[in-house]
Amino acid sequence: MSGIYIHIPFCKQACHYCDFHFSTSLGKKEAMLSAIGKELEQRKVEFKDAIVETIYFGGGTPSVLDTSEINKLIETVYDNFKVVENPEITLEANPDDLTSEKLQQLHASDINRLSIGVQSFFEDDLKLMNRAHSSTQAHQSLKEATALFDNISIDLIYGMPNMAKERWLQNIETALSFNIPHISSYALTVEPKTALASFIKKGQLAPLDEALAQEHFFILKERLEEEGFIGYEVSNFGKPNYFSKNNTAYWLGKRYMGIGPSAHSYDGKNRSWNVANNPKYIKAIEVGELPSEIEVLTITDTYNEYVMTGLRTIWGVSLKRIQSEFGEEYYKYIVKQSKKHISEGLIKMEDSILLVTRKGNFLTDGIASDLFMVKLD
Repeated sequence: MSGIYIHIPFCKQACHYCDFHFSTSLGKKEAMLSAIGKELEQRKVEFKDAIVETIYFGGGTPSVLDTSEINKLIETVYDNFKVVENPEITLEANPDDLTSEKLQQLHASDINRLSIGVQSFFEDDLKLMNRAHSSTQAHQSLKEATALFDNISIDLIYGMPNMAKERWLQNIETALSFNIPHISSYALTVEPKTALASFIKKGQLAPLDEALAQEHFFILKERLEEEGFIGYEVSNFGKPNYFSKNNTAYWLGKRYMGIGPSAHSYDGKNRSWNVANNPKYIKAIEVGELPSEIEVLTITDTYNEYVMTGLRTIWGVSLKRIQSEFGEEYYKYIVKQSKKHISEGLIKMEDSILLVTRKGNFLTDGIASDLFMVKLD
């Protein structure tokens, strides 16, 4: 099974913390959608033996598109690829785009999963992040969306400057009040060249507090688990049968094709990515070229990636798989490197599978990097 990710590089405005590729000008929207459709057609040969299980519209803000434009791209996928009978088709959306009319149109389309970028239910948080929607719009969109869609995920951001634990818990409780089956939650991070980085550098905003973010993470994990959610990946919590099939495929190392500017692809051996420049992307596609770079993954690259993704999930890192796929040297190395973290209670071994413990959960990326192999090949 494989997945197709379609990057829609448009947003109404730039969030202060975001470093994803997007444009706030919709002037080239028609040319961009035409190019995305052409890229799907050009690359169908890559998936000629594959069956598409998931289609994911990410961005940017895909919900700025008209539903007819989304439908046309879905049709293009069906016209050029083999698709399972009931694929998971996700649309990332912002609350301000989800009007009653838009939700009705989406409900009538093939979109069957919404990922809604709420981030916070508090007005001053939204203003600090420069989000395009208001707290009222967040509540209203969820009220109407849950009446039409069963499979909904929302994004929440924790570790906001000076956010009291009680206030963070209020955000979680508000989310739970809508009976949403999936929540993705990320710590606010400072990316270079963003407005947030500039505010902190100028002293207009306090530096982020990692200890506070860690407290927020454990509050989130404990509260969601009380409600029957499973933290199947460090940042993702789902009720049974509501895990994101698209994201799970990434973490389990399945093939996926990224369409659109800046989108990444993985075919099991190579990783590639399209140019993060809208005019260059459109121009190349129009003349039948694919504006991408490719990286052939070494055995060490593949090992490191498996360790990183595996430790972040409930499926862990299989030592038997390390031994059979990567060889004795990698097996002995990870056994040796993991001993310290096991003794500190940060990871545990169950049936030859390394799993991060509750204590180590927030530190997963650091633990993984300690298990990485420095290039041998």
